[in-house]
Amino acid sequence: MMYNAHYGRQSVDKKDSISVESQLDFCKYESRGEKYKEYVDKGFSGKNTNRPAFTQLCSDIEQGLIEKVIVYKLDRISRSILDFSNMMEFFHKHNVEFVSSTEKFDTSTPMGRAMLNICIVFAQLERETIQKRSIDTHYSRCQKGFYMGGNVPYGYRLEKTIVDGIKTSKYVLIPEAEEQIKLIFSLYSNPQTSIGDILIHLNNNHIKNIQGKLWDRSRVTRIIYNAAYVRADPDVYDFFKSQGANIVGDVSDFIGTNGCYLYTNEENRNKPKSIIRIKNKILVLAPHEGIISSQEWLQCRIKSLANKQFHRGKGKHSWLIGKVRCGLCNSSLTIAANLAGTKYFRCRGKYNEKNGCLLRTVRVDSLEPHVFQEMKNKLSEFKILCRQKNRVSDPKINKHKIRITQIDKEIESLLEKVAGANSILMKYINEKIEILDIERKQLQENILILSKGNSGTDVGKISDYINQWNKINFDEKYQVVDCLIKVIHVKDGKLEITWKV
Repeated sequence: MMYNAHYGRQSVDKKDSISVESQLDFCKYESRGEKYKEYVDKGFSGKNTNRPAFTQLCSDIEQGLIEKVIVYKLDRISRSILDFSNMMEFFHKHNVEFVSSTEKFDTSTPMGRAMLNICIVFAQLERETIQKRSIDTHYSRCQKGFYMGGNVPYGYRLEKTIVDGIKTSKYVLIPEAEEQIKLIFSLYSNPQTSIGDILIHLNNNHIKNIQGKLWDRSRVTRIIYNAAYVRADPDVYDFFKSQGANIVGDVSDFIGTNGCYLYTNEENRNKPKSIIRIKNKILVLAPHEGIISSQEWLQCRIKSLANKQFHRGKGKHSWLIGKVRCGLCNSSLTIAANLAGTKYFRCRGKYNEKNGCLLRTVRVDSLEPHVFQEMKNKLSEFKILCRQKNRVSDPKINKHKIRITQIDKEIESLLEKVAGANSILMKYINEKIEILDIERKQLQENILILSKGNSGTDVGKISDYINQWNKINFDEKYQVVDCLIKVIHVKDGKLEITWKV
């Protein structure tokens, strides 16, 4: 026997919103004593149809159990034009009548269906307006340096404060944690120190965290990546700008005192979060003071960005991973394998709808020997070349590195415009890239000159590693490549290597 379906939905329980119980009372009145079954979705938005009670309702309709669906108001069942249109087709297919108890529509006539569609347009407009208002509020509060929730960084606690006359919270340093945090950054700033080495040092020396527990990799990693600890100055501003962050405030505000908040854009807050990714996040100066110098913090952060590519590709068995980029679109080359097990590099931009790069795949076992020979040729220019550790930090080197990062970003941006460029624009792009490339090479030479003046302890001649290439392990090969090469561009079977030396 068929019956009416009474559907009620409420996303958030508010004083000014009608309750599910009241909605169902309106539906009962509309049924006028006919048999009915109630379907309730409490705590679910109307922006899509992914709701348990609604799913059950559709299932019962398909089984032929329902002859009429009654709602208090049509936006209770959907606020999406597309979903509502598909829903009406679904109802019509199964001969189910749709009734809104407060909006009298006759779905059997063209005019009635047209009026329904007009109303659902305004329902969707209302939802999108509310969503936009929420995003604007979030961004406005971010701009003012308000604490926006989330986990408090290690070594800090929250304290009530007032910013621009509005109550909020700020981070306050826990004194017992300060030396631990400084030690972690000091250790990681050494190029030869890994996070694993830091864990060994802390735990072997019985340095427990402020909760009295042993350290773990996740906590140390989050400390190194967190912008809350840095004394933000113009170098920090330039770094985040080069990485695609949306920075609130002028560079003149970054005076080397305050720490930072790095927030996820409200529009992307439901997407998978990453402590590594910086692009499109919001950077704002925080009310609290930082404790790590910008020079040391940037050393650690730049190192972590370089290691990200390396660790992702480590299992792919190529010591070139993270160093190879497309000569056409400047996208990174990743490793894949065919059914026969042959590994090859392919352009990440090839599978990007906006890019669609035409670079052909390059076999790993073909590219590696070429790069190895180029490294041997490069080393022949030097009498001796040593990899050093415990280098004395030089702020000029960091500044040059930051500018190089900016140049790479500018070149990448220019290359993205190549696809739709006319002859005049292509000439400008080529000239601009050539100027930027000259500046980059000059900066690299300056870094090399400055590096020679730093004292350090040799850990082995790079030339010795080259001579024993087939005997050394994967990590050692990658370290040699990382020491010699900044980036390799592949195009039309040719290599263009940007050297660090």
